[in-house]
Amino acid sequence: MIDQNTAELSADEWDEINFPRPETHDFDDVVERAISRRGFLGGALAFGSGAAVMGASMLKGTTAMASQSDRFAFAQLPIQTDGTVHVPEGYNWDVLVRWGDPLFSDAPEFDPVNGHPTEGSDRVFGENTDGMELYHIDGHEVIAVNSEYANRKTNLPNAEDGVPRDADDVLLLQNLQGVTVFELAEGPEGWSVVVDSPFNRRITHNTPMTIDGPAAGHDLMKTADDPSGTMSLGTMNNCGAGRTPWGTYLTCEENFNGYFGATGDMPTDEATAAGYSRYGVGPDGWGYDYHKWDARFDVSQNPNEPHRVGYIVEIDPSDASSTPVKHTALGRFKHENAAYALSPDGRLIIYMGDDERGEFMYKWLSRDLYVPGGDTSTLLSEGQLYVAKFNDDMSGEWMALTPAATGMSEAEIAIFTRTAASKLGATTMDRPEWVAVNPRAVEGYCCLTNNKNRGVAPNAGGDDTSANGPNPRDANNFGQIVRWRPSGNNHASNTFEWDLYVMAGNPTNQEGLYKGSSNVNEGNMFNSPDGMMFDSAGIMWIQTDGDDGNEGEFEGMGNNQMLAGDPVTGEIRRFLTGPNGSEVTGLTWSTDRRTMFVGIQHPGSPFPDGEGSLPRSAIVTVKRDDNNLVG
Repeated sequence: MIDQNTAELSADEWDEINFPRPETHDFDDVVERAISRRGFLGGALAFGSGAAVMGASMLKGTTAMASQSDRFAFAQLPIQTDGTVHVPEGYNWDVLVRWGDPLFSDAPEFDPVNGHPTEGSDRVFGENTDGMELYHIDGHEVIAVNSEYANRKTNLPNAEDGVPRDADDVLLLQNLQGVTVFELAEGPEGWSVVVDSPFNRRITHNTPMTIDGPAAGHDLMKTADDPSGTMSLGTMNNCGAGRTPWGTYLTCEENFNGYFGATGDMPTDEATAAGYSRYGVGPDGWGYDYHKWDARFDVSQNPNEPHRVGYIVEIDPSDASSTPVKHTALGRFKHENAAYALSPDGRLIIYMGDDERGEFMYKWLSRDLYVPGGDTSTLLSEGQLYVAKFNDDMSGEWMALTPAATGMSEAEIAIFTRTAASKLGATTMDRPEWVAVNPRAVEGYCCLTNNKNRGVAPNAGGDDTSANGPNPRDANNFGQIVRWRPSGNNHASNTFEWDLYVMAGNPTNQEGLYKGSSNVNEGNMFNSPDGMMFDSAGIMWIQTDGDDGNEGEFEGMGNNQMLAGDPVTGEIRRFLTGPNGSEVTGLTWSTDRRTMFVGIQHPGSPFPDGEGSLPRSAIVTVKRDDNNLVG
């Protein structure tokens, strides 16, 4: 997510101001309509040994759960509101790496007051850590992790309001974002970065990329610097992540639109202008001011440049000299993360969410089979992209985004994926963020983090956002997690059944659906589920990025946090809390599963160095005191 420190507004708020949606509903009836949703007053839909947590019991305000066995190895952590990390008794945490720490011995030293000079800023650990994966490569532990965006006021402390003063300031911001790949090792004093490791690498807003898939070479992808439309520079606003079964890293470009602006007239070409409106590309950007100092980001000079971002990018963490690849076949939208599964016959499935209010969920199905050690070159470029339709009867289908169905070419579908999905009548969702696939059951989950516009205003494409099956609450400030099980226990299937694993809420001061589902209680309340990962035992780890003011409808929730969820029983228990002002995002494990690595993004206090230092996003380690497994 974009913190207010970036542009004083969230990404969605900026889009709504600059691309206003017409009001379509009177707010007076919002809550009454949501509470009376017909589809959620009946009994729950059972899924094997676990059951949906929706139903009449929730509306009566009960918090009783079905009989369950405790699979959690910790006691619930109370809420916290201070400026540091907390974990349960029996666990400990430490800082692994933070913004500005050196990856190479020639990197500049971090200044706790002034940050970094531009020179050498691509030789240090990046800013605002997010989605990450760990790889065991020839006996080495290697993490690939996103650096989502810049906190301009923090990263440019000597510039008024964090506004870049010149091209040098812009280059500094570009260097602090993108992806960091680094080796780490555990010693007697804990984990640390292996400085000067051959695996260490920074991928920034200026790193060369290859473009493949149906959009490669299309006229809308060509620029003066790249007349072939097959090579681009940089990957940006990298949010969640994913991995492939062959050991590469998938970084996901999300709110790319805010980096662009115009020093002259905006493009008037019909397709380009319509795409700018749907994706939120405007003349002013979010205050990065790249377009004033770097012509690549000035759409009055380079109108096609925004078409070249918004994709999933594949990176090989084992080879620091390799060129990342942008896979246009997986669609262009505000990608949150990418979660893979394999069909029984070996085809690759990638589940993805488009993180904006009222946008959609997607699935990629490869044409060819994944064979360990075999050719993987087509698995992310040749296949079919689908968009989800959720029915109120708790069934659903994946609809193929084809030229015949959309009236668009394959390249146009890849570049303007949102438009193609709208043409098929896909289900508008409450900001679909991280997707996770259960390793112990054939099922997927998606965090629908929140949507204040549900039942209030349409999405950017004008699609209806009335309350619907998996999004039953108008003016939804709490969020929920949807679960689906594909027909025939096959992720390649085009049909599925769904339920809601949890609806976040506040059972102490809210009514009806806004109290939350029956597995939310006074002790484990939270809002805005965002990140989500499964461990090897099949426990779901939920990370939040919501309101941490701990007052009003959010009273009793404290700072953003990480919770553990049992998919079988529905039980949810708080495990970790972050510093105030921060988002808890990104999670992976050491190969031996004795260490958990957790991301802390945009802390609001001088974490982790204390008073006198700029706040620094960081990755922290979490271990058990007895050094047993943590996932």
